Amino acid sequence: MSNNRRPAYLPIAIIAVVIIAIAAAVIMWFKPDSQRMETAQSASSASTDTSESTLSTALNSEQIEQTASAQNQSAFVTGLERLPRSLKGTQVDGEIIIDENKQLVVTEGLRRLFDYFLSAIGEEDEAVIFARVESYIRHHTPEPAASQAVAIFGKYVAYLKALPEIEKRYGNLQLQATKNGELDLNAVAQQKQDVANLRQQYFDKATIEAFFGASDSYDDYSMEMVRINQNEQMSEAQKQAARQDYISRLPDSAIKTNIMQQANLGELMVRTEQMKAAGASPEALYNMRRELVGAPAAERLAQVDQEDANFDQRFIQYQKQKEQLLSQNTNSAEVQIQIDQLEQQLFDDAERKRLSGYAALQETKTQ
Repeated sequence: MSNNRRPAYLPIAIIAVVIIAIAAAVIMWFKPDSQRMETAQSASSASTDTSESTLSTALNSEQIEQTASAQNQSAFVTGLERLPRSLKGTQVDGEIIIDENKQLVVTEGLRRLFDYFLSAIGEEDEAVIFARVESYIRHHTPEPAASQAVAIFGKYVAYLKALPEIEKRYGNLQLQATKNGELDLNAVAQQKQDVANLRQQYFDKATIEAFFGASDSYDDYSMEMVRINQNEQMSEAQKQAARQDYISRLPDSAIKTNIMQQANLGELMVRTEQMKAAGASPEALYNMRRELVGAPAAERLAQVDQEDANFDQRFIQYQKQKEQLLSQNTNSAEVQIQIDQLEQQLFDDAERKRLSGYAALQETKTQ
C-alpha cells in the first residue's frame, strides 16, 4: 500500500497457523474497496513510522487535542467517516483474518490495523479513535470475531498506556549510552523482561507472539550485536566470527533471511571502507561485494564507484579554478558570476546541490 503508518514486521510462527487455516477454508478479510488487505511485509521497509513507544507516550499525554463530543460512536458506520487530516488519502493498513468458524486469527497485521488508527492521536481524542476502530471492525467482521478483535484493541490501548511507567524506571537508555560510550545491556535486558511481564498481563501467548514476536527477534539480534561489539577481549576477526555464528544458529525463517541481508550490508560497508583505505583495486572490491551481496548489486556498486570518482575529479578541478578566480579578481559580484558559470560547466543540477555539503565534508576529512 502507498502509505503505511508504521513499520510492518515480518510475521513468524503465526503465519504457519494462518496458512493452515487458509487451506481449511479460511475467510480472508477484505478492505472497503473490495481489495484484499496486504499481509505483513519485510521488516526492512522503512523505520520512521509510528512506534509502540510513541503511541504509548501520546496516549498518556495531556496535550491531546479534544474533538467535539458529538462525534461519538453513533456517528460512525464504517469507521472511515470524516478521517483526520493525517489519514486522508491513505489506505487502511493491516488485516483482519478469521477462520472457518468466524473466530479471530490474531496476526501482526491486526496490530498494524490498530496502530493505523492510533496514529491519529493528537488529532482525535482517545474516545473517538476507539469508537472509530470498533465501528470499522464491526462493520467488516462477523461475530464472534468482531467482539474478539474489539476486546484485544481495548487491551492493546491499556498496554500502551502502561508502558511509560517502565520507561520512567529505566530512564533514557539511549541517552546514557551516548554519554557513557556503551549501552548497559543488563539494564536493557531487565527492561525487556519488565515489558514482557507487562504483556502477559494483557495478552495470551498467541497474541504476544503475533503482535511482538518478530520485533523481539530483531531486538535480540541487535542486543547480541552490541554485546559482541562492546567485548574488548575479542579481536575484530573474533567478533565477526561471533556475529556469523549467532546468525547461523537462528531458526530458518524470513526473519533470519532479513537479518542475514542486514548483516551482509553492515559487513559490506565496513570492508569497503577498509579496502578503499588500503588502496584495493576495483576488481578486488567487486569480488568482495559479489561474495556478500551478489553480482547484480556488486555491478551497481562498481558503477557508483566510477561515478563518485568522476565527481571527485571534477570537484578537484572546480576547487582549483574557484581559488584562482577568488585570488585574481576583487570584484565579488563578477567573481560569483564566473563561479556560477564554472559550476554549470562541470556539474548538472543535482550535483550542484551537493557542492557546499561535499566541500564541508572534504574539509572535515583534512583536519
